[in-house]
Amino acid sequence: MTTEYRDSMEDDSSSFWNKEPAPMTFSRTSRIRRWLAPALTAAVLLILVIAVGATNTKMLNQICSSNHLCRTVTELKCSFERFVNNGSVSGACCPLGWETSGSTCYFFSKVPLSWNDARDWCNAHESHLVILMTDSDWDFVTAQSTGTFYWVGLTDERTGKWEWVNQTPYVMNRRRWKPGQPDSWTGHGLGSGDEDCAHLHHDGRLNDLHCSTRLRFICQKRSQSS
Repeated sequence: MTTEYRDSMEDDSSSFWNKEPAPMTFSRTSRIRRWLAPALTAAVLLILVIAVGATNTKMLNQICSSNHLCRTVTELKCSFERFVNNGSVSGACCPLGWETSGSTCYFFSKVPLSWNDARDWCNAHESHLVILMTDSDWDFVTAQSTGTFYWVGLTDERTGKWEWVNQTPYVMNRRRWKPGQPDSWTGHGLGSGDEDCAHLHHDGRLNDLHCSTRLRFICQKRSQSS
């Protein structure tokens, strides 16, 4: 009896001290796998942001010279924000160098281009020259652009009637324009044609100019879910 009791204790003790840890649950494993890639990409993105700097427009333009590379950087940025927010799908995610307002992204260029070249640049970056349909759009854009001329997506070059770049007819609102504008002035000395493209003036009101004039410009697109 004594021997049997001692053997039983030894077995129990051995079982206790050599007890293997409980296997990791499937849900915990899948959670780790789910966030491993975003965590790694977040680290890469963080290094990139530090190296480039959000205000280094020249470097950002070089990064985004390839549309594919620009999309990759944006995806990294959004993965990082998703990781930080613990997978939340609320809010908005915009590319590096773009401003966010609601569910919309805006790019305020530093480099001047003609209206047509600005339109093409925006299109190449999966966006369009800014379309200002609501008061909130106007308020945000004019607050950001005061003091500088910017092309917007408004022109009468195609039909002789003002329309947005997506061919939505423009409803004339004189309070949005400089006094006496648009005037289709022909004395600009810039070749044939009159002033068929609209831009934001220093004070945030509209003015028409010859489309070949080189100005900064504003692109607009929907944000990604973050």
